[in-house]
Amino acid sequence: MIIPGRVAILGSGSWATAVAKIVQQNGADMYWYMRNADRIEQFKTFGHNPAYLSSVRFDVSRINFTTDINEAVRHSDMVIFAMPSPYLKMHAEKIEASFRNKVVISVIKGIVADDNITITEYLKSKFRLEDYQVATLSGPSHAEEVAYERLTYLTVGCKDDDIAEELADFFGNYYVHTTTSQDIIGIQYAGVLKNIYAIASGIIGGLKYGDNFHAVLTANAIREMNNFISKLAPMPDRQIVESVYTGDLLVTSYSKFSRNHLFGTMIGKGYSVKTAQLEMEMVAEGYYGTKCIKEINQKYGVSIPIVDCVYNILYKRMSPFVEIKLLSDLLR
Repeated sequence: MIIPGRVAILGSGSWATAVAKIVQQNGADMYWYMRNADRIEQFKTFGHNPAYLSSVRFDVSRINFTTDINEAVRHSDMVIFAMPSPYLKMHAEKIEASFRNKVVISVIKGIVADDNITITEYLKSKFRLEDYQVATLSGPSHAEEVAYERLTYLTVGCKDDDIAEELADFFGNYYVHTTTSQDIIGIQYAGVLKNIYAIASGIIGGLKYGDNFHAVLTANAIREMNNFISKLAPMPDRQIVESVYTGDLLVTSYSKFSRNHLFGTMIGKGYSVKTAQLEMEMVAEGYYGTKCIKEINQKYGVSIPIVDCVYNILYKRMSPFVEIKLLSDLLR
């Protein structure tokens, strides 16, 4: 495998755009798959994504835009999946190109609905990939802050240490610090759970709870995350306080850039789930992740009261006021 070689970006949203910025700044040529031909034409004309992070300028002469996902995969050595998780299978089903001698990276902080498996587990099974071909890139990293070149820490999760180091070297630069981990499954579950906890954080904000309870909720969320991941993906040397776990949870729960927090805030203020989704015009990954984690936990029986609370509010249409009050009696 050649790392980075030529890189394919699959997706056109804010995080896809932020990752593409890093890729181009770090010297790689790109194929960029977008399904919207009009957006591609506007991108070529103005030199930036017309829909997301429009302040980020690109050298479009070094980008091969395409609406053909197979063309992007076929001509690339590194393939980065960067679309929202609800749309992953729809795009993946179109791919017929071979992944032989390619490295596949997920930057999606979500889970495959219905299958209830992590993104890399799905990609590995779907495209018959070896462990060393699959990686994830995660950490406390809002796309907007990457666009502003604010200091960001990312972790490459991969079973192969050598490939993980090569990927970390490639993605690192003067504003992106990188590290590696073999905990590819645990990192992805953390990425799913932190979105759910961010929704809970938003809900209590919408209900006008204060910082004191917010701190208690966050502390319990860290414990709950650790218990759940330890049960599903045991790893003796995992440190839940590392930035890829707790750091990502904190930034998603507190930041103004967090769409999951915004979604929760709207629910706490009395919006229906459907109305909140329509008004946001963005995907809140935590909505889908809540149902998946709830279903996965039917097999494992881990105590996850915060996830249960969010599930009851989003899917059972229970009162946020009542559910948060019940949750507050369980936390410590």
